[in-house]
Amino acid sequence: MAEVSGPQEVGSVFFGGGTPSLMRPDTVAAILEHIAKNWRLSGDAEISLEANPTSVEAANFAQLRAAGVNRVSLGVQALDDPALKALGRLHSAAEAMAALGVARDHFERVSIDLIYARPYQRLSHWQKELEAVLDLGVDHLSLYQLTIEPETPFAALNAAGKLLVPDSETAAALFEATQSITHGAGLAAYEISNHARPGEECRHNLLYWRSGDYAGVGPGAHGRLTLDGKRHHLATLRPPEAWRDQVEAEGHGLEQLQALEPDQHVSEFLLMGLRLAEGIDLQRLAAIGGEVNAKGLAMLRAQRLVEIEGGRLCVSDQGRLVLNAVIAELMA
Repeated sequence: MAEVSGPQEVGSVFFGGGTPSLMRPDTVAAILEHIAKNWRLSGDAEISLEANPTSVEAANFAQLRAAGVNRVSLGVQALDDPALKALGRLHSAAEAMAALGVARDHFERVSIDLIYARPYQRLSHWQKELEAVLDLGVDHLSLYQLTIEPETPFAALNAAGKLLVPDSETAAALFEATQSITHGAGLAAYEISNHARPGEECRHNLLYWRSGDYAGVGPGAHGRLTLDGKRHHLATLRPPEAWRDQVEAEGHGLEQLQALEPDQHVSEFLLMGLRLAEGIDLQRLAAIGGEVNAKGLAMLRAQRLVEIEGGRLCVSDQGRLVLNAVIAELMA
């Protein structure tokens, strides 16, 4: 991968997908050593790792910190045991709280993932749950609305009337309450689903949303690199065995390396950047050959769904409730 990207400084590393916290800590250390050998690893690099809040994984936290991880993202998902069971999670609320305590003992930065708009969830219950988490003094929260994806067990249960998720009106109320509570606690939404105290934003994920360059390494990983002035899409082989065999034979697991078409680059820039509270730089959009639909923009501004300030286009609080529709109008 380093041969493709050329010399680069790595400002962040994110171990995600699957259950990376079950890796042996010496494996994590070896990966970081190889990154430093092939690129320049910044002295203050953010090294994040996703973990499930179980006692098995928490037992590795001290060694993972010693290996170089300095930020952990805990998939707590809920502080309600029946809800965790319904979501198919294997940990309990008590285990999650215990794992959080261990994580805070070892890592400088800890983030918590929670899911809301869960089956049968009431607004008052979510408010209490979110306030309980904020009372712990966390600095970063990833708060996702539950969505029912097609052709999944949840979709089948939902279709059969056995999994009742909140209607659109209740889901909107849950979203608005989430924004209000987190903002009041000092964790404003810097991205539609991510909230942080100033300076605690996930630097790695900001790369995605700001259309920065990143290298995806490992089976099924994707990346974006600017090569010869053009943005490229990179993808690696998905089957782990095939990826391993190609790495051993050719030194990389790449399956695809392709320049994005100009319209693909523009679409991606809008789709990712408008998720951020800071929005997008209109000059940068123009520099990559893009523009927004002027008629749609005028309509959205009149409806106060988007704002333009200081040369940046941002989606308003009201617009975030219908973000997909706003983006579609701007791209029409």
